[in-house]
Amino acid sequence: MCLTFDKKPRRIGVIGGEDSSSEIQSLARDVGKEIGKRGFILISGGLGGVMESACSGAKTAGGITIGILPDKIASSANPFVDIPIVTGIGYARNMIVVLSSEVIIAIGGRHGTLSEIAYGLTFKIPIIGLSTWDIEGIIPAKTPEEAVSLAASLLVTIYPSKSEATTK
Repeated sequence: MCLTFDKKPRRIGVIGGEDSSSEIQSLARDVGKEIGKRGFILISGGLGGVMESACSGAKTAGGITIGILPDKIASSANPFVDIPIVTGIGYARNMIVVLSSEVIIAIGGRHGTLSEIAYGLTFKIPIIGLSTWDIEGIIPAKTPEEAVSLAASLLVTIYPSKSEATTK
């Protein structure tokens, strides 16, 4: 069951490198598990590394995952993606990952992750960082639990439900 406001599931993007260390993948798995436990939808680039680890964690907690894929083949998605979205646009799909997310958690990452961070900052999508780039505008977190708690708080603060907005 997804946590919803105004009957729409809340979406948290998880970004990070395809080639990542086992430590970074463990963080991503724990972030995914927290996202799934809390009933959010996890959005990622749908491939391996951080993306696969986060999706794996979300699935173990009963979560829903969406993978925005760079190519035109749905079967290129990691095995933990519920909904593969094929784009055929390569790394340009990074913008779609960001714009489809209400909050982003960046874990590790290299230049592809950096481009997603830049899109997030440009489009004013909140970004929480866990062992990632140290850039102004990224909200640092020390643990996966803290990262997802921050994301959940931002979802309520930045995107309140209509019922919450009318009572203020």
